[in-house]
Amino acid sequence: SSSLPPSVPPVGTSKQRDRDSQVPERFELCQFESAVAWSSSVAFQRNKPAAIGVKAPFPAFIEPALASSTEKVPSGERWIHEIKFDGYRVQVHLANETAKIFTRRGHDWTHRFKKVAHAAWRIKANSAVVDGAIVVPAADGTTDFSVLQNELKGKSRSIVLVAFDLLYLNGRDIRKLPLFQRKAELKKILTGTDIQFSESFAIDGREMFAHACKLGLEGVISKVRDGAYPAGRTNDWVKKTCVQRETLTIAGFALDGTKWDGIYVGRRKGDDLIYAGKVDHGFDKA
Repeated sequence: SSSLPPSVPPVGTSKQRDRDSQVPERFELCQFESAVAWSSSVAFQRNKPAAIGVKAPFPAFIEPALASSTEKVPSGERWIHEIKFDGYRVQVHLANETAKIFTRRGHDWTHRFKKVAHAAWRIKANSAVVDGAIVVPAADGTTDFSVLQNELKGKSRSIVLVAFDLLYLNGRDIRKLPLFQRKAELKKILTGTDIQFSESFAIDGREMFAHACKLGLEGVISKVRDGAYPAGRTNDWVKKTCVQRETLTIAGFALDGTKWDGIYVGRRKGDDLIYAGKVDHGFDKA
């Protein structure tokens, strides 16, 4: 039989043809590595946290949300509940490596709350606006506004910031996000700081209130779980104070500029009148 010219490859068996038609092993490996790299790239992009809120310049003082009084603590999945603290309501601004502390009326009291400003500087964010209250916690976990007042006359070593909401984070306004999501972001950036995070409890409102009063706490604030951050006093945040009746003496009245802003009250202790707080709501125009 005559042999084929060297330039013509011999015809192999079916099995050989199948083997020869396969992609070379090295090419298969390159193709596999390429696919893995692409898959990893896509996975990385997918797992990268999406930007939250709305891009916005750093704000000036934001009108704080205020809780309306209620006769009955609400219940149901729509609500979450927090402990009501007896302290100074403040708004913390962190920007340009500087922390400032503003009062509920928007006054800069950083100089009076230096300890809190130092703690706020350690918040894990480039910029943030935090809503909270400055308190002096007792050993049993309760807070007392009169103790806070006396503490502020000294060097304020015992004051602590309790943070309960986050309004702005890293260049983005997040007030329209659901409350539970804002609180989750807040908890992350407070890790490792001396600032206390105010936990929320998704339990029956009456049960929460009963426990708070039993422990001697001031009361409970209930908030709409999925709610945006409200402006001013609304029914999205409601509060109920534990009944602790006592007779107090009116010591004076407060002015915000030329506008009436409430009354100061005190409690008698022997021959002394001890400051007990300020009452700025529950009055009518009469």
